[in-house]
Amino acid sequence: MDWMVWAGTAISLAGLAGLVWCILRVWRARKADLSDEELRDVVRGVVPINMGALFASVIGLMMVVLGIFLG
Repeated sequence: MDWMVWAGTAISLAGLAGLVWCILRVWRARKADLSDEELRDVVRGVVPINMGALFASVIGLMMVVLGIFLG
């Protein structure tokens, strides 16, 4: 089940990259001194990507654990 461990690692790293992107996007928006409404719009746009990245990270980690147990 080595393939499952490596696939899970790749998916988890992709999710982690997405989470880092979300953090940087909101951080840059906060540094840009946007108005309250503009900042809320940026955060609203980032939330679905953040949730998807978190989901990918969790699924990837579950695949790694399952691959270790089955291997």
